[in-house]
Amino acid sequence: MTSRAPGPAPAGGPSDELVTSVFARNCASRTALEEIGSKWGILALLALGEGAYRFNALRRRVDGVSERMLSQTLQTLERDGLVTREVHSTIPPRVEYSLTALGGKVAERLRGLADLLEASVPEMSAARERYDARGD
Repeated sequence: MTSRAPGPAPAGGPSDELVTSVFARNCASRTALEEIGSKWGILALLALGEGAYRFNALRRRVDGVSERMLSQTLQTLERDGLVTREVHSTIPPRVEYSLTALGGKVAERLRGLADLLEASVPEMSAARERYDARGD
């Protein structure tokens, strides 16, 4: 979903110009980027990129996330159409989370970034050491 461009409408009626730039304040993609770009959003998407997870298994995979924060994150990602929640009629009921097609595309891009960062840890560590040694 995108927002209409701010400003007066042309003389012929309401503006049909949609704001589709993440740099625009009213663009829905900016909100999605903020939600996806949170620490827990990124990690949940990366984990679900490996396959479907039940809630507690996902919580164990995303080390350090609280139950409440993971629940909120999954609800937000589900609302944005990135995650699907499937309830299986068993006793007790079993809930499983997985990525939608869009979520898979986003997770694939995030995986590339995560791989780059993981491979760059020595370089970043050295840069941090140089920065900290400056004593600014």
